[in-house]
Order: sequence, then structure tokens, then C-alpha cells
Amino acid sequence: MLHFSCFWKALPLTGLIFASLIAHARGEETTREADERFREGRFAEASGLYTKLREHDPKNHEATLKLGTLALLGNDLKAAEPLLLQASALKQDDPTARKELAVLYYRRDDFAKAAAIYHALGVEVLAKKLESFQGHTPYLIEGKNDVATIPFVHTDPLPLIQVKVKNETVNFLIDTGAAEVYLDPEFAKKVGAVEFGSTTGVYGGGLQANTGQGKVDEVTLGEFVIRNVPVNILSTRRFAAAARGKRVDGVLGTVLLSHFLTTLDYPKGRLILRRRTREQVDKLDAQTLVANGVEIPFWLAGQHFMLANGRVNKSKPMLFFADTGLAGGGFICPKSTLKDGDITLPNESGIEGLGGGGALKAIPFKVDELSFGPVTRRDVQAFAGVFPETMEYREGFRIGGFISHQFFRPFALTIDFSRMRFVLVKGDERP
Repeated sequence: MLHFSCFWKALPLTGLIFASLIAHARGEETTREADERFREGRFAEASGLYTKLREHDPKNHEATLKLGTLALLGNDLKAAEPLLLQASALKQDDPTARKELAVLYYRRDDFAKAAAIYHALGVEVLAKKLESFQGHTPYLIEGKNDVATIPFVHTDPLPLIQVKVKNETVNFLIDTGAAEVYLDPEFAKKVGAVEFGSTTGVYGGGLQANTGQGKVDEVTLGEFVIRNVPVNILSTRRFAAAARGKRVDGVLGTVLLSHFLTTLDYPKGRLILRRRTREQVDKLDAQTLVANGVEIPFWLAGQHFMLANGRVNKSKPMLFFADTGLAGGGFICPKSTLKDGDITLPNESGIEGLGGGGALKAIPFKVDELSFGPVTRRDVQAFAGVFPETMEYREGFRIGGFISHQFFRPFALTIDFSRMRFVLVKGDERP
């Protein structure tokens, strides 16, 4: 009887262990599914699965971290911060959450908090650069008007504008493939840019180049004066070919533009900067409605990777980075996207090009059909061999290509960080 008594008492425990094993297996399966959706850029599906995992286990580090990352991708900094703080506390030996927090504070212009994290991570150059803004508001916008319009010097092969840095008026290219403002080294010295050292940047073709980290007191765009501006320092005068032979002393990147409601009006050849106020966003909405504009939601990775869904020919949906700085073309992509789009490259030796990291060789080809959100263009000029292969999964999910200048050329392209959307209006009907 004792034997059977012990046997019957053991059954509930065995059942609990069995149920626990099933739950664990299901949890692992859900984690795999969630990670797969995230890696494919199917963020809404991934979020639902990670939320389910966290509801079952509130201390699930991976689910908490990924939900924080997804909130950061949506630029929802308020939601992302507590999730990333918790993820960092749950696994203190994993620096991933702290790196994401540094990006969050950088986007919030809370440079002191970002600098403290970079110090802890050993990224001293960035830390010194950001902490140098103590007592000063980064990207402080001054000016009496709510809107500034800056004409393009020319629109092709890339938009070129005149910018004033301190008292020097010079030519800048506009390129959303750049993060911060870039200054040529000689020009940086002329205007007294403060330098803190250099880091290694990755540019076209995967080439690397030392990139100086610095700041300038002010940048003037039309009627707006932007004070306390972080800058990168890299040779830009070599980009004269993209400026019809004119000297290029700098590049205007996404981070500064993100502080405005920004429109690159290609057909009318102008850059329009609006203050990011509710009134200006409402005006844009009304004008977009009248002009039959198209909205494309985007996500933001890192400092400046603006990503939206698109297709190449009849491929499955994939994420594309809106990088407007490809002179003479509208698309570059990794080898995997060529396969997905059933694209065979021509038997050509290629042409010489120039990226931030130096000379590179590109193979031109045409994309029969390229879509970005609901907008589709045909016979888009593209180049192979210049996509940085390390970019494809650098952010933990697939980036299938870069959409660029030629694709956007017929449109007024508005970048709205307040609602995380692109607005495209074709031809003369535009905001």
C-alpha cells in the first residue's frame, strides 16, 4: 500500500512537470516565431508575440528588450524608455539595452544621459562630444517665422542649397543617407568647429572612413538659425561631381531635418522647413488631402535610418531605407534582393563611383517595377555593388535596399517625424 500511496501522490507532481515542459516548449516556439517576424521586419506581428511572452513572464528579458526596441523603431520614446530600462536591469551584462537607451536619449536631445551611457560603454569620443553641450540646448531653433523656404541651387544630380555656418555662406548637398550635418575638414577649421576625435563610419560599398566628431555654434537655413549643432567631419569637397562641379563644403543630414516638418520639393526645386507644431501639421494634412497626397508610415532605426515597406518587381514586401543621396539613381540593394526580384545583372564591368569611404565600382541596371508603400515607379535606374552588405541585417532585421533620388524626383517629399510618415505629392499639386 505504501508503494501505491507514493505512486498516486507522485501523479500530480508529474503532471505539473509535464505541463511546465509543454509551457516551456510553447514559450520557446513563440520566441522563435517572434524573432523570425522581427528579423523579417514584420514589426506589428513581432510586437504581438513579444507582448504575449511578456504577459506570461513579465521578467522575460528578450521580450522586454524587443518591445523596447520596437517602441524605439516607432519613435515612441515615452513607451520605449521604461522597457529598455527594465531590460537593462534584467540582464546587466548585455549592453544591447543600454545602447538602445543611448540612441533614445540622443533622439530626445538629452545629450547628458546619452553621454553617460557612452562613457560606460567605452565610446569616449561620442561621450565627450555630447557632454560638451552641457548648459546648451542642441538644435535650438530661432527665427520669427514658422516656415522657411530655401531654393535649390540645382536639383540634379542631387539637391544643392546654400547654407550659412557662422558668417560663411557655402554649398551643402541634401542627403537623408547622412545622419548629422557633415562639414569638410578645411571648412570645419575655417568656421572654428570644435573637434573631439574621430570614429569609424561605414559608407557606400561597405567602405570605411575615419569620421571626425565635432560641433558648431550655429547653422542658418533661410530665416531659421539653428544653434548648438553636432557635426561629423569628412571630406565633402570631393563630391563636386554631384554638385555640377561646384564646391561642396557640407552635407545636410536627417537629424537636423528631423527637428522640422521637412519637405524636399523636387519639382519646384526647394527645401521647405516648417516648425513642428500642431498648426503646421494640420495645415499639411489639409493640403495633402486637397492634393491627393500619399502617406507612407515609416520606422526609425539608429539615428537616421528611415524605413518603410516596399517591393522589387513581384517580390515579397521588405523594408527599404529612404536614402536620398544616390546621385544618378533611385535604388541600390544587396544580392538577396536581386534574387527576390528575379533580377539578372548585365554583363558589364561597371562604372566608377564615389562614396563617403572613397572610390567604388557600380554595375548599373534597371528595376522594372519598384514600390515604396503604395507608390510604384517603373524603369528605375539602380546600381549593384555599392550596397554595404553589412547593412542588410545590421539592425537585427532585414533592410532590402535603399530608395533614392530618381525614385523621389517627381514628388514633393515631406518627412513628418511627429506622425512618423512620409507624404508624397506628385507634380504641381503639393503642400
